[in-house]
Amino acid sequence: MNSGNEYREGLDELAEHYKKVIELLGEDPDREGLQKTPMRVAKAMQVLTRGYSMDPHRVLLDALFEEKYSQMVIVKDIDFFSLCEHHMLPFYGKVHVAYIPNGHITGLSKIARVVDIFSHRLQVQERLTLQIKECIQETLKPLGVMVVIEAKHMCMQMRGVEKQNSITTTSEFCGAFNQAKTREEFMNLINRGDNKL
Repeated sequence: MNSGNEYREGLDELAEHYKKVIELLGEDPDREGLQKTPMRVAKAMQVLTRGYSMDPHRVLLDALFEEKYSQMVIVKDIDFFSLCEHHMLPFYGKVHVAYIPNGHITGLSKIARVVDIFSHRLQVQERLTLQIKECIQETLKPLGVMVVIEAKHMCMQMRGVEKQNSITTTSEFCGAFNQAKTREEFMNLINRGDNKL
């Protein structure tokens, strides 16, 4: 995804703002080690927020296939990185997604791409969980969707309470996953430790 034309309009202006931030923090932005930092940070921030210029619904529709399969499809352990909108510090972890097709399936990699698009925006974990679920539900119209996210938040690790090992878990579900038995099946499948490839 990282290509030479990945940067959006406003890059130079963003770099100027970061130069001012460095100055306000008490550093000399013209010092040798910092001269290129404002542009580096501006580019990094545009990469980390590239999800704003992408359509996750289109990603799913571009690989939509008619299929009679009607059992649970699970894509688990999808790595993600995002920026907390409160402190603009990273949070990161794993996303587990399941859906039960209703006449259509999508390419498995497209589920991971949906996660990537929503996570590359300023986020909170709760909203990220909901957005992934809603996108799959609205686009594929399956019998049910469930999303579980497990994440560590650097705003808790580096500042504030400074708790290094806390993990936040969120979940969203609809349709067939409203049944406790179906949710339990999904949770059992994502928590199995003996299914390593």
